[in-house]
Order: sequence, then structure tokens, then C-alpha cells
Amino acid sequence: KGLDLKHGFSQRIAGAFMFTLASLPNWMTGIRIAITPLIAVLIWSDVAPFYYQLALYLYTIASLTDYVDGYIARRLRIESPFGEMLDPIADKLLIAAVLLALASVQTSGWLFLVPALIILIREFMISGLREYLAKQNVSAPVTKLAKWKTTAQIMALGFLMGAPGFPGFPYAHEIGLILLWVAGILTVQTGSDYVRGALGHVNNLHQAASLPKNHD
Repeated sequence: KGLDLKHGFSQRIAGAFMFTLASLPNWMTGIRIAITPLIAVLIWSDVAPFYYQLALYLYTIASLTDYVDGYIARRLRIESPFGEMLDPIADKLLIAAVLLALASVQTSGWLFLVPALIILIREFMISGLREYLAKQNVSAPVTKLAKWKTTAQIMALGFLMGAPGFPGFPYAHEIGLILLWVAGILTVQTGSDYVRGALGHVNNLHQAASLPKNHD
């Protein structure tokens, strides 16, 4: 009986550990969503250098959790439908909040606003396309070019909010703007690819629906 009790206790401990581990990616995504408003408020406050430094630290943590939670979920095969839904929402909230916050304090005018608007419009458009395609049971996988776009985007925002926080870093603002334009250009390319793919699926569905049905 003593062995059975020990075995049962070890199984409960292992089960609790796996439950915690399985929910870890979703918790990390939730943390990313929770600190997003704080990052935006720190940028909006426009208090250099301390608030910008704190915003950059939190932004770095949020960006790292985006990579780590996905890695853990794939590595341990603990992906969940809830996590798959929540993760892109968290990404879009973070990018949109930082872009809007930076727009309120930026002095670069159209050099910042043009790529920022391109990125925001693309995010809303692709979200709508993905939702429509999901209803048609069609997946829209993330391409390598889209991953490069995301990388350039994350780095651009990091440099732009880090420039006032670390004024001794040479050309941080200029590097941020260049990376933002790179992200904007890649956004147009990946967005057009998604649109062409979605239109192709829509045409195929319409053609399939218009074919005459054979009645035996």
C-alpha cells in the first residue's frame, strides 16, 4: 500500500507539472497582452530617457515571449486551439499599440507615418482574410518572407523607442526608420501574396459551386 500511495502521489505531481507546462505558452501570451498597454503609456508619456528605457525593456520581454511560447508549444507538442487564436492577437496588439504610441511622439513626419500605416492596414486586412479562409477550411501558412518582415518590424520599433532612451547610441533613430521602411516594403509584398492566394481560393470555390451537379 505504501508503494501504491507513493506511486499515486508521484503521478499526481507529474500530472500537475504537465498541466502547468502545457499552459505556460498561453500564460506567456497573456503576459504579452497585459504589458502592451504599459509599453504604449510609457512611450506616450514621452519622458526621456527613463520611460523609453523601461518601454524598451518591456518590449524586449514581450518580443522574446512571442518566440519562446511558440518554441515551447512546438517542441513539447502542446499547441492548443486557444493558443493558436490568442498568439496572433497578442502580436497585432503589441505592434499596433507601439506604432500608435510612437506616432504621437515622432517628429519624422511621413517618413514614419507611411510605413506605419502600411503595416497597420496590412494587419487588419490579413486578419479579415484569415478569418474568411478559416471559415472555408483553408489555411494561410506563414511564409519565410513574412517571418523576415516580422523580424524587421520588431527590430525597427525597438530602435525607434530605444533612440530617445539611449541617446549615446549612434544613428539609432535612422536605423529604426530604415528597418521600418524595409518592413513596410516586405509588408506590401507579403500582403499582396496573401490577397492573390485568397482570391485564388475564392475563385476555385465559386467555380466548384457553379459546376452542374450530376444526378443519377
